[in-house]
Amino acid sequence: MAAPNSDAGEVCRSDFPAGFVFGVATSAYQVEGATNEDGKGDNIWDVFTKINGYIKDGSNADISVDQYHRYKEDVELIAKLGFEAYRFSISWSRIFPASEYFALYAEVCFARFGDRVKHWMTINEPLQTAVNGYSIGIFAPGRRDSPYKEPYLAAHYQILAHAAAVDVYRKKFKATQGGEIGLVVDCEWAEAFSDKEQDKVSVERRLDFQLGWFLDPIFYGDYPAVMRERLGDHLPQFTQKDKELLQNAIDFIGLNHYTTKLIAHSSDNSESPFYEAQEMERIVKWQGGELIGERAASEWLYIVPWGLRKVLNYIARKYKNFPIYVTENGMDDEENESATLNDFLNDEKRVRYFKGYLGAVAQAIRDGVDVRGYFAWSLLDNFEWAQGYTKRFGLVYVDYKNGLKRYPKSSAFWFSHFLKDKSDNGVGQS
Repeated sequence: MAAPNSDAGEVCRSDFPAGFVFGVATSAYQVEGATNEDGKGDNIWDVFTKINGYIKDGSNADISVDQYHRYKEDVELIAKLGFEAYRFSISWSRIFPASEYFALYAEVCFARFGDRVKHWMTINEPLQTAVNGYSIGIFAPGRRDSPYKEPYLAAHYQILAHAAAVDVYRKKFKATQGGEIGLVVDCEWAEAFSDKEQDKVSVERRLDFQLGWFLDPIFYGDYPAVMRERLGDHLPQFTQKDKELLQNAIDFIGLNHYTTKLIAHSSDNSESPFYEAQEMERIVKWQGGELIGERAASEWLYIVPWGLRKVLNYIARKYKNFPIYVTENGMDDEENESATLNDFLNDEKRVRYFKGYLGAVAQAIRDGVDVRGYFAWSLLDNFEWAQGYTKRFGLVYVDYKNGLKRYPKSSAFWFSHFLKDKSDNGVGQS
């Protein structure tokens, strides 16, 4: 395994196996807009964004970047840049404006689109919904009154909803459509702050509270033992029927990964009940004061490519070297009213980010990890949840003030050259 501060160096398309898929990603609510068109109903974010004080800049995604009307333009841009796949989401509230049944929504999607879609992902980042939506309260629906109970119920029913959708697909559609279905989890790599045993144990506990929470029930039939030990009756039980439904209810693992955190043991953590249960605290500096990596715009996002290699190897060891797709990976810039268009388009830091993280994926593949694809987050600058439009993750700049015009950034041109296996691996020009 590479040392923490090692650099993967230059990376080329030929470093990846034949058949490896490169794509870009978006999510429906963040890019579509058109919230009141064609019979769409309100989802929890439509309601949440209208409550004063929840969104940093007071914005919402009623229009966002208007992909609902501009999807042909955006798909053409994806193809022009050379990407082979597009990972997007289908809004539940557009299919069933008032439906409470996830499996029914999934079945309609399979029936209507399964002749073309061959890789399905049921739920994206259930961890974020559970913790930020039902414990900390900074995401929709903004609940924080029962932080020792509701996040674990929210997670539990997301896991069961995933399994129910997989069951429908396999019983009714897989034989004729031939697709695969997975779950997308998100995980920061956790690196021990020191060689102390308590710090090492804190790292393992943190990984169980991120990855194990959602993957252990599928692979091993129950939540991680450390969660049972620490949460007791707050953690729901799976019935025998649930366990049968969950068994092998996955064809591949989707991994969203952005950064790495240094973790140390702490028995006095008041950040939230969720972190208190883990007895850990987040640390972003090495001993001696050296930063773990260069910081992006968000205060939580440090550029640490070697962390992706480590988390991929960890998943391979713990979950039977199951097929993995890196379904999100990227970094943000700060929205800046005084910056020029060229300032945003010349995103050299993002180019360095993608070079480093793609190099880490290539290293993990050489380690023997079964990684089959990589999706950059995101195609477009868009509505960034509680941060509104204050952060820009896109490979393509969106001019919010002038007709939402799209401008590919240097990182988009770098990817275009990379995908064509340019020998200079440099940054292209528009």
